[in-house]
Amino acid sequence: MHLVLSDVTTTDRRAALKAKHRAAILQAARDLVDERGGRGFSVDDLASRADVARRTVFNHFASLDEVLLAVCEQELSVIIDRFLADMARTPIGDGSRASMFEELESAARGADLAPAISGMYRIIGEPGKEDPKAAVLTQTAFSRVTERLRDEVARRHPGADPLDTALLVDSLMSGIVVIADHWLTHDGPDLTPASLTAWDALLSRLVHSVRSGYMPTS
Repeated sequence: MHLVLSDVTTTDRRAALKAKHRAAILQAARDLVDERGGRGFSVDDLASRADVARRTVFNHFASLDEVLLAVCEQELSVIIDRFLADMARTPIGDGSRASMFEELESAARGADLAPAISGMYRIIGEPGKEDPKAAVLTQTAFSRVTERLRDEVARRHPGADPLDTALLVDSLMSGIVVIADHWLTHDGPDLTPASLTAWDALLSRLVHSVRSGYMPTS
Protein backbone atom coordinates (compact mmCIF):
# COMPACT_ATOMS: atom_id res chain seq x y z
CA MET A 1 0.00 0.00 0.00
CA HIS A 2 2.84 2.36 0.84
CA LEU A 3 4.32 1.86 -2.63
CA VAL A 4 0.98 2.53 -4.26
CA LEU A 5 0.52 5.77 -2.33
CA SER A 6 4.07 6.77 -3.19
CA ASP A 7 3.43 6.14 -6.88
CA VAL A 8 0.26 8.25 -6.75
CA THR A 9 2.10 11.08 -5.03
CA THR A 10 4.88 10.97 -7.64
CA THR A 11 2.34 11.01 -10.46
CA ASP A 12 0.52 13.97 -8.92
CA ARG A 13 3.76 15.90 -8.56
CA ARG A 14 4.70 15.25 -12.16
CA ALA A 15 1.27 16.35 -13.36
CA ALA A 16 1.50 19.51 -11.25
CA LEU A 17 4.98 20.28 -12.62
CA LYS A 18 3.79 19.68 -16.18
CA ALA A 19 0.84 22.01 -15.69
CA LYS A 20 3.12 24.62 -14.12
CA HIS A 21 5.52 24.48 -17.07
CA ARG A 22 2.71 24.75 -19.61
CA ALA A 23 1.23 27.74 -17.83
CA ALA A 24 4.65 29.39 -17.64
CA ILE A 25 5.23 28.86 -21.37
CA LEU A 26 1.86 30.35 -22.29
CA GLN A 27 2.33 33.33 -19.98
CA ALA A 28 5.81 33.92 -21.39
CA ALA A 29 4.36 33.83 -24.90
CA ARG A 30 1.74 36.40 -23.91
CA ASP A 31 4.41 38.65 -22.41
CA LEU A 32 6.61 38.40 -25.50
CA VAL A 33 3.64 39.12 -27.78
CA ASP A 34 2.88 42.26 -25.77
CA GLU A 35 6.51 43.37 -25.82
CA ARG A 36 7.52 42.52 -29.38
CA GLY A 37 4.26 42.15 -31.21
CA GLY A 38 2.95 39.06 -32.92
CA ARG A 39 5.37 36.29 -33.77
CA GLY A 40 8.51 38.35 -33.22
CA PHE A 41 10.32 35.88 -30.98
CA SER A 42 11.96 32.45 -31.14
CA VAL A 43 11.57 29.23 -29.20
CA ASP A 44 14.83 30.07 -27.41
CA ASP A 45 13.41 33.45 -26.40
CA LEU A 46 10.29 31.73 -25.15
CA ALA A 47 12.17 29.08 -23.15
CA SER A 48 14.38 31.71 -21.56
CA ARG A 49 11.42 33.90 -20.56
CA ALA A 50 9.49 30.90 -19.17
CA ASP A 51 12.61 29.71 -17.33
CA VAL A 52 12.40 26.23 -18.84
CA ALA A 53 14.62 24.20 -21.14
CA ARG A 54 14.05 24.41 -24.89
CA ARG A 55 13.10 20.72 -24.92
CA THR A 56 10.43 21.43 -22.29
CA VAL A 57 8.69 23.75 -24.73
CA PHE A 58 8.62 20.94 -27.29
CA ASN A 59 7.40 18.47 -24.68
CA HIS A 60 4.24 20.58 -24.51
CA PHE A 61 3.95 22.01 -28.02
CA ALA A 62 4.98 20.71 -31.43
CA SER A 63 6.04 24.16 -32.66
CA LEU A 64 6.03 27.85 -31.86
CA ASP A 65 2.88 28.15 -33.96
CA GLU A 66 1.17 25.67 -31.63
CA VAL A 67 2.13 27.85 -28.67
CA LEU A 68 0.58 30.88 -30.36
CA LEU A 69 -2.52 28.89 -31.25
CA ALA A 70 -2.89 27.90 -27.61
CA VAL A 71 -2.62 31.55 -26.59
CA CYS A 72 -5.24 32.44 -29.21
CA GLU A 73 -7.50 29.70 -27.90
CA GLN A 74 -7.18 31.16 -24.42
CA GLU A 75 -8.12 34.55 -25.83
CA LEU A 76 -11.08 33.11 -27.70
CA SER A 77 -12.10 30.77 -24.89
CA VAL A 78 -12.94 33.67 -22.60
CA ILE A 79 -15.30 34.98 -25.26
CA ILE A 80 -16.67 31.56 -26.21
CA ASP A 81 -17.31 30.73 -22.54
CA ARG A 82 -19.40 33.90 -22.39
CA PHE A 83 -20.99 32.93 -25.70
CA LEU A 84 -21.97 29.52 -24.29
CA ALA A 85 -23.16 31.07 -21.03
CA ASP A 86 -25.43 33.39 -23.02
CA MET A 87 -26.76 30.39 -24.90
CA ALA A 88 -27.40 28.56 -21.64
CA ARG A 89 -29.55 31.48 -20.44
CA THR A 90 -31.52 31.50 -23.70
CA PRO A 91 -34.68 29.34 -23.62
CA ILE A 92 -34.27 26.26 -25.78
CA GLY A 93 -36.46 26.47 -28.84
CA ASP A 94 -38.32 23.81 -30.73
CA GLY A 95 -35.22 22.37 -32.37
CA SER A 96 -35.93 23.86 -35.78
CA ARG A 97 -33.14 25.43 -37.81
CA ALA A 98 -34.74 28.82 -37.23
CA SER A 99 -34.82 28.43 -33.45
CA MET A 100 -31.20 27.20 -33.33
CA PHE A 101 -30.20 30.20 -35.39
CA GLU A 102 -32.00 32.58 -33.02
CA GLU A 103 -30.08 31.12 -30.07
CA LEU A 104 -26.73 31.48 -31.82
CA GLU A 105 -27.54 35.00 -33.00
CA SER A 106 -28.45 36.10 -29.48
CA ALA A 107 -25.25 34.66 -28.07
CA ALA A 108 -23.09 36.14 -30.85
CA ARG A 109 -24.47 39.62 -30.19
CA GLY A 110 -23.91 39.24 -26.46
CA ALA A 111 -20.31 38.05 -26.76
CA ASP A 112 -17.50 40.61 -27.02
CA LEU A 113 -16.06 39.19 -30.22
CA ALA A 114 -14.27 42.34 -31.35
CA PRO A 115 -11.84 42.43 -28.38
CA ALA A 116 -11.03 38.74 -28.94
CA ILE A 117 -10.32 39.33 -32.61
CA SER A 118 -8.21 42.38 -31.76
CA GLY A 119 -6.28 40.20 -29.30
CA MET A 120 -5.71 37.55 -31.96
CA TYR A 121 -4.38 40.21 -34.30
CA ARG A 122 -1.75 41.11 -31.69
CA ILE A 123 -0.80 37.46 -31.27
CA ILE A 124 -0.64 36.08 -34.81
CA GLY A 125 -1.01 39.05 -37.13
CA GLU A 126 -3.70 40.14 -39.53
CA PRO A 127 -5.08 37.24 -41.62
CA GLY A 128 -4.52 38.83 -45.02
CA LYS A 129 -2.73 38.06 -48.27
CA GLU A 130 0.51 39.63 -47.06
CA ASP A 131 0.71 37.18 -44.15
CA PRO A 132 -0.60 33.77 -45.25
CA LYS A 133 0.58 32.08 -42.06
CA ALA A 134 -1.63 34.41 -40.00
CA ALA A 135 -4.59 33.35 -42.15
CA VAL A 136 -3.87 29.67 -41.52
CA LEU A 137 -3.45 30.21 -37.78
CA THR A 138 -6.66 32.22 -37.58
CA GLN A 139 -8.61 29.53 -39.43
CA THR A 140 -7.17 26.84 -37.15
CA ALA A 141 -8.02 28.74 -33.97
CA PHE A 142 -11.59 29.36 -35.11
CA SER A 143 -11.96 25.74 -36.25
CA ARG A 144 -11.16 24.53 -32.76
CA VAL A 145 -13.65 26.93 -31.24
CA THR A 146 -16.28 25.96 -33.82
CA GLU A 147 -16.10 22.37 -32.58
CA ARG A 148 -17.04 23.53 -29.09
CA LEU A 149 -20.03 25.44 -30.42
CA ARG A 150 -21.18 22.49 -32.52
CA ASP A 151 -21.06 20.26 -29.45
CA GLU A 152 -23.06 22.74 -27.37
CA VAL A 153 -25.79 23.23 -29.98
CA ALA A 154 -26.02 19.45 -30.45
CA ARG A 155 -26.29 19.01 -26.68
CA ARG A 156 -29.11 21.53 -26.48
CA HIS A 157 -30.93 20.01 -29.45
CA PRO A 158 -30.28 16.25 -29.41
CA GLY A 159 -33.16 15.64 -31.81
CA ALA A 160 -31.91 18.08 -34.46
CA ASP A 161 -30.39 16.86 -37.70
CA PRO A 162 -26.60 16.73 -37.05
CA LEU A 163 -25.89 18.05 -40.54
CA ASP A 164 -28.21 21.03 -40.02
CA THR A 165 -26.45 21.77 -36.74
CA ALA A 166 -22.99 21.59 -38.31
CA LEU A 167 -24.01 23.72 -41.30
CA LEU A 168 -25.54 26.39 -39.10
CA VAL A 169 -22.63 26.71 -36.68
CA ASP A 170 -19.99 26.51 -39.40
CA SER A 171 -21.78 29.08 -41.56
CA LEU A 172 -21.86 31.56 -38.70
CA MET A 173 -18.28 30.98 -37.57
CA SER A 174 -16.89 31.02 -41.12
CA GLY A 175 -18.71 34.29 -41.65
CA ILE A 176 -17.18 35.71 -38.48
CA VAL A 177 -13.71 34.93 -39.86
CA VAL A 178 -14.60 36.79 -43.08
CA ILE A 179 -15.96 39.89 -41.36
CA ALA A 180 -13.04 39.83 -38.90
CA ASP A 181 -10.63 40.06 -41.84
CA HIS A 182 -12.65 42.95 -43.29
CA TRP A 183 -12.88 44.70 -39.93
CA LEU A 184 -9.14 44.42 -39.26
CA THR A 185 -8.36 45.79 -42.72
CA HIS A 186 -10.73 48.75 -42.60
CA ASP A 187 -11.53 49.58 -38.97
CA GLY A 188 -9.54 47.61 -36.37
CA PRO A 189 -7.71 46.48 -34.45
CA ASP A 190 -7.93 49.48 -32.09
CA LEU A 191 -11.09 49.29 -30.00
CA THR A 192 -12.53 52.76 -30.52
CA PRO A 193 -16.23 53.68 -30.46
CA ALA A 194 -16.12 54.02 -34.24
CA SER A 195 -14.45 50.63 -34.78
CA LEU A 196 -16.87 48.88 -32.41
CA THR A 197 -19.81 50.45 -34.22
CA ALA A 198 -18.33 49.19 -37.49
CA TRP A 199 -18.01 45.69 -36.00
CA ASP A 200 -21.65 45.71 -34.90
CA ALA A 201 -22.69 46.70 -38.41
CA LEU A 202 -20.65 43.89 -39.94
CA LEU A 203 -22.10 41.38 -37.50
CA SER A 204 -25.62 42.51 -38.37
CA ARG A 205 -24.83 42.12 -42.05
CA LEU A 206 -23.52 38.60 -41.42
CA VAL A 207 -26.56 37.66 -39.36
CA HIS A 208 -28.87 38.89 -42.13
CA SER A 209 -26.93 36.88 -44.71
CA VAL A 210 -26.91 33.63 -42.72
CA ARG A 211 -30.51 34.12 -41.55
CA SER A 212 -31.76 34.04 -45.13
CA GLY A 213 -30.58 30.46 -45.38
CA TYR A 214 -32.14 29.29 -42.12
CA MET A 215 -35.32 31.20 -41.48
CA PRO A 216 -37.65 30.19 -44.36
CA THR A 217 -38.07 26.55 -43.29
CA SER A 218 -38.56 25.01 -39.87
